Amino acid sequence: MERTIRTAHEGDIDCIFNIRTSVRENHLSLDQLVQIGVTPDAIRDAISDAPCIWVAEVDGVVTGFSMADREDACVFAAFVLPEFEGHGLGRSLMEKAEAYLFEHHQTIWLETAEESRASGFYRKLGWQPVEHLAQGDVRFEKSRSG
Repeated sequence: MERTIRTAHEGDIDCIFNIRTSVRENHLSLDQLVQIGVTPDAIRDAISDAPCIWVAEVDGVVTGFSMADREDACVFAAFVLPEFEGHGLGRSLMEKAEAYLFEHHQTIWLETAEESRASGFYRKLGWQPVEHLAQGDVRFEKSRSG
């Protein structure tokens, strides 16, 4: 099984939406994504503006992605197709997003549901909970070492 993490390109947009709408936790439909401004055009703009989206490939098939917002210093998204969970792809995608953000910021952040599997995943990666938010979400932060 050949695994690769690379910068996303426009040809990956359909795969990114397929992954995002296929996840078990924090599922959103295409309509829900559009309502919050996550559209193919928005992803296309993000890809053309900066290298802020990465995809994981297994044997040439896109199986996950991560996305960072450089201006806000946050990891905006990190998702892996359910059938590819547990293979280290999420960790590798997070490493790319974190490294990118740490080039520009000392402290970075993300938000997720406190009771989600993602919450435990981020803790294992060294993220620290700093604030409990409405509707059971938690804000995590991570600081650049050294």
